[in-house]
Amino acid sequence: MCGINGIVSAGLPEQKGKELLLQMNACLSHRGPDADGTWNAANVFLGHRRLSIIDLSESSNQPMVSNDGRYVIIYNGELYNYKELKFELQRSMQGSMPYVFRTASDTEVVIAAYIRWGKECLEKFNGMFAFALYDTVEKELFIARDRLGIKPLYYTNENNHFVFSSEIRAILKTGLVEKRTDENALVQYVQYQTVHAPLTIVKDVYMLMPGHYCVYKNNSKEITCYWDLKKKAPETKDQTTYADVCKNVNDLLHKAVERRLVADVPFGAFLSGGIDSSAIVGIMSGTSSEKVNTFSVTFDEKDFSEEAYSDIVAKKFNTQHHNIRLQVSDFLNELPESLDAMDHPGGDGANSYVVSKATKKAGITMALSGLGGDELFCGYDVFNRALEIKKKQWLNLVPRMFRIAGAGIVDRKKTIASGKTAAFLSKPILNFDYFYPLSREVYNDTQVQMLTGRNTLPFNEVYKTVRLLPTDEKNHLLSKCSQAEISTYMQNVLLRDADQMSMAVALEVRVPFLDYTLVEYVLGLPDKHKIPVTPKKLLTDSLAGLLPTEIVDRKKMGFVFPWKHWLKNELKTFCEEQLHELQKRSDLNEKYVDALWSRFLNDDPQITWSRIWHLVVLGHWLKKLDFVKS
Repeated sequence: MCGINGIVSAGLPEQKGKELLLQMNACLSHRGPDADGTWNAANVFLGHRRLSIIDLSESSNQPMVSNDGRYVIIYNGELYNYKELKFELQRSMQGSMPYVFRTASDTEVVIAAYIRWGKECLEKFNGMFAFALYDTVEKELFIARDRLGIKPLYYTNENNHFVFSSEIRAILKTGLVEKRTDENALVQYVQYQTVHAPLTIVKDVYMLMPGHYCVYKNNSKEITCYWDLKKKAPETKDQTTYADVCKNVNDLLHKAVERRLVADVPFGAFLSGGIDSSAIVGIMSGTSSEKVNTFSVTFDEKDFSEEAYSDIVAKKFNTQHHNIRLQVSDFLNELPESLDAMDHPGGDGANSYVVSKATKKAGITMALSGLGGDELFCGYDVFNRALEIKKKQWLNLVPRMFRIAGAGIVDRKKTIASGKTAAFLSKPILNFDYFYPLSREVYNDTQVQMLTGRNTLPFNEVYKTVRLLPTDEKNHLLSKCSQAEISTYMQNVLLRDADQMSMAVALEVRVPFLDYTLVEYVLGLPDKHKIPVTPKKLLTDSLAGLLPTEIVDRKKMGFVFPWKHWLKNELKTFCEEQLHELQKRSDLNEKYVDALWSRFLNDDPQITWSRIWHLVVLGHWLKKLDFVKS
């Protein structure tokens, strides 16, 4: 796991390019403390910071050059099937010469795979990655990102400069792009506490989409999709028995975990005591020849601590368990560091930083996580609500004018839930496409218009994503909901936070639930196999006998800290300072920002702490990076 940087610019003097590349690498030192490397030729500058996980020798440092000197690669990620591919690449096939490997790294496997199969090599990869490969003969840059967007890759292409990096901050460090917010991205951020790829909060800086690659040649770029979640259309597998489905899920998940246990450094797993993390730990324990290191952040305050559950799991699987005990005040004290670690602003992430920092401090360099289990196996309330909406399709027979009148009555309660219900009842059609974007909203359209001072808003990106998903809601509504969650919230909040917060302390996080073979299989299953009559029933049935009943039957918890109290007391001055930064901007309504803060302080039920916090984070981020006050 590492950080990559690159510049391709015909008009950039060599010395200037080298200087900028060194500055970019310095920006990513936290991602790769083990080695720092650069390469340049013909106005192409490539940089790499290495966190050594596989083949710790210096021979695997990057940038890495192919045997014939033609190709240069910088690579961030892990290729889980690299040993199988290496074996294949060492054999001659249809006129292709075997590749002679000089290292035991997966990086060199990527080079060899590209030499043999070209861009189609991506179809053979199973892993998480973002890499750039330069062809010195064709003068062509090839950059690619993994199917589900586990590893980030940002780029800008302004003024004949093509600049890319694992982090936005490194791109901004070059000075080749202005520090200015993107107007449409700002609307997204206000509404959803994140920005959905390909946009970022920075104007003219984009994220390469998951499952895409980009070719840059002759000052021109071409982006191509090689794997599309939307096109993984569900298949009707009614002939498959539920018992067979459970067996297949069990097999796929076991293989996914096993693939991710290859490392040349100490590793472990996050263990909250929930179903997802417990499942990963249980499979690891049955696979590994050594005791599994497990890590749980626990608290004296029982309202916040999951210690009782994580202890049950650790005892059952005989793990080398580490209870990292913190006071709630310790979490608060870590907040400044977690905010500084944010490469892109967002409404969450502090939790990930605390767990990652504590795990790294315990001597672990790689950890497995249960991220993705909720999205695949219907672990959120939104899945049950989607099924309820499906049952109430008869409401579409009611004329819209009467539904709108009813919405006005519902909204008199003046709660967040009543407001979303009223908004939904007012939609042209009561279906999933309209329901889902509302379910993830932080502020509604009217509030966003007030905050941004805009009379009209750009087309809603979440709605745009959802309406392009497969439409078989009769048999595959839950798969559609999973695709919506994966494409929006998971990719643009959870995965971004997991990467930036773990890599801030040089910790690699692997996510078995996002093995694409498992994702494709579960998305192809009809609803009848996945209805969550009990929490994540398909997953727990597939792992029957593995998990303790106390874990299977427990209520979903997670971190629930006294944020409301903190924002009104310990963090009040800090919040007001950051909100004041937003009030200085011409693209946000000063009076409305102040009104929202006042409503929060006065316990308005419609303005919870989470509807204030992402604005606070934005103010802090813009101030820290000295953004133009547009």
